[in-house]
Amino acid sequence: MVTPLDEVLWVSLPYIVIVVFIGGHVYRYAVDQYAWTSKSSELLEKRWLNIGSQLFHWGILIVILGHIVGLLVPPSVTQAMGIASEEYHKVAIVLGGVSGLVAYFGAWILFLRRLLIPRVRKTSDVTDILVLVLILIIMSLGLYNTLIYDIFVHPFPYRSTIGAWLRSVLILQPNSNYMVGVPITFQLHIIFAYILFLVWPFTRLVHVWSYPIFYLRRAWIIYRRARRPEVIVHA
Repeated sequence: MVTPLDEVLWVSLPYIVIVVFIGGHVYRYAVDQYAWTSKSSELLEKRWLNIGSQLFHWGILIVILGHIVGLLVPPSVTQAMGIASEEYHKVAIVLGGVSGLVAYFGAWILFLRRLLIPRVRKTSDVTDILVLVLILIIMSLGLYNTLIYDIFVHPFPYRSTIGAWLRSVLILQPNSNYMVGVPITFQLHIIFAYILFLVWPFTRLVHVWSYPIFYLRRAWIIYRRARRPEVIVHA
């Protein structure tokens, strides 16, 4: 049975998140494009950054691609391609689990680097820590859902529930009935993702969109050196 809270979470809130996400990026770039940067701290510490960044970025790339296919492509499409639901589920668990763990370890390295290395900690602000905490919470829930719930509790048909709900939101026909009965850990995974997308435009995460399009179109900063007036000394 759909409750008023379900209507808020799965009908109204998704569009609020989308509006803030898009509008926030437009506003941020319009008024603060010179701060549109990852605020690199590579000069302060390289070893932890290189390891953590490589693990996180490569792992999260595969995770994102898996989410796109798993949530936006209906099961009927993959079945028509000759991929049975059971086979798809096994591949998703293995590939999603491995890539998720890689990204997860990378995120922890980046988080501990922010906290434990004094020079990096001093140059970090609240949003830097907030982003990493949100990412770790989202990934912890995602890994639990993939490696614990699906394997040891019960395989959950997220493609025909969460995926169907997301597709209904994107075609402007939101249907909260798909989310009724979805396990709480899956719901929390989505809710914390809401929070991440809401704060995204106002954090360092905007640098995801920076290369190469925005930097090619961004106005240049021109530095000029003023000449000192010549001093004539009379004998």
